[in-house]
This record gives sequence, structure tokens and C-alpha cells, in this order.
Amino acid sequence: MKRLFVMAALVSLTWMGRAQTAADSLALVNADWKVTELQQGLVAKKAVFASLYGVPQEVSLLEVSPKKFKFNVQEHNAMERTGEVSRREGAVAALNGTFYNMKVGYSVSYLQKDGIVIDTTSTGPYQSNGALYIKKGKIAIMAWDKQAEKAMQVKPGKASVMAAGPLMRLDGKDCSTEGLNRSFCDNKHPRSAVVLTKDKKVLLVVVDGRRKGKCEGVSIAEFTHLVRVLGGVDALNMDGGGSSTLWSATMPDDGVINTPSDKSGERKVANSIGVYAK
Repeated sequence: MKRLFVMAALVSLTWMGRAQTAADSLALVNADWKVTELQQGLVAKKAVFASLYGVPQEVSLLEVSPKKFKFNVQEHNAMERTGEVSRREGAVAALNGTFYNMKVGYSVSYLQKDGIVIDTTSTGPYQSNGALYIKKGKIAIMAWDKQAEKAMQVKPGKASVMAAGPLMRLDGKDCSTEGLNRSFCDNKHPRSAVVLTKDKKVLLVVVDGRRKGKCEGVSIAEFTHLVRVLGGVDALNMDGGGSSTLWSATMPDDGVINTPSDKSGERKVANSIGVYAK
């Protein structure tokens, strides 16, 4: 009875002017997840969908218990693969980070580690209206704008901060993408996100894409729907496309859990989010 109630509630959400369909909600609810317990409090999950948001999809995630693990920003030396930096830093798992200059390698969104400002937000088509705020290993998601960045630079404390976006959910509510780049938000791309759930778990999520007929990616509206169905209360979209990488030290294939869209595999990026044993 409880399962039927949940399914009915999810279906009803899709008829409130959203682009997603009842079938999408049901596909997520009934997904056949391949579950791998990596350590106590760290679980990898993957599901393949013949049709989700009208196309084939592949979704990978890590479910992390904050009671067992802590988080921090990982600064790369110019551009390095998330996996190689994570191994060097002693992380047990990781997700690619925020937007960066692909030629030079620095972050184009605000980046601060342990109270030290590394990069500030550059002008350009970046969708950084949210941020990860990490203090004493605990991760939170907050809204972000020029005023928040100025205040953070003035009084950094010892926190780590990584701005990104769009902010998809905050305090249990979907966030507006009004005023953001429509092409970035509306087209289907591989996407990555950090999600905080109602049962106090942290999800690191990747939806793969750009492989026609196998997995084609999602729009921001579709990604928001997906993380909401997964129980997300707060959710922040990170850098995506070929950068999307979900990694664990104990998985095969050099630890990469998802299927990056680049033909060469895992892309070199400028920063990432590391998960560490307490």
C-alpha cells in the first residue's frame, strides 16, 4: 500500500506543467538498479533505461553516509583526471567538480579550499547560482550570487566552497532557471550533480550522454525531476559533458563507475569533490 501511495504521488507531480511524463516517474521508481556495496556507508548504483525522458539513459550514483565519510574540494595541478588526483589525495570516491577553462585549467567559478581562495568567478555563460559549502567535512548546498561571493572572500573562515550550477533544488523546492542560458539548460547533455536527500544521505549522481541510441543525456528540468524522485531535498548541477566522472577506489576500469562521453575516456579537469573515510 505504501509503495502504491508513493508511486501515485510521483505520477501526480508530473502533471503540474512539467515536461516529464508519468512514465518517467514510474521508470525511476521501478528501476532495476545494479547495487554494489563498496564499504559500509558507501554504495554504488547503476541503472540502464530503454526510455527515460524519451531516449535511452544510463544513470550512475554513489550513495554516501555522512556518518562514515567526509568531503572536501580537490584542487588539481592544472588539469588532471579525477581518479588520479583522488588516489593521490587518499579519497575513497570522487565526482568531477565545477566549470573550468579547458585551455589553461583554472576554475571559472569560485573555488576555495580550507579557507584559501583559489579562483573567483569569471564573466561568461556560466550557470553558477549555487555552491557547495564544506566545513569540517560536512557538505551543504547554498544559493550563490555576486554578494555571496564577495562576503565569502572577505570572511572565508576555514571552509571549502565550490560554486556551480544551476541550483536545481533547495529546501525541498525546485529552483527556477529563469535568466540562465537556455541552450545550456534545455538541451540534453551528460550531467553531474551533488544531491542531499531527505534521509540525510549524500548522492553523487551522473547521467551519461552523447551516445545516440545508448544514453543521450538530460536537460536541467529532467535532471531536476530525476533527483527529486531519488529523494533530493537540495541538489546542485556540477560541470557536465565530457567532464562527468564518478569514481571509486575499489571499482574496476581505473575506478570510473560511469561511461564518460569522450572517446578517450575520463577527461582531465581542474577540480573535483573528494570523499574520505573519517
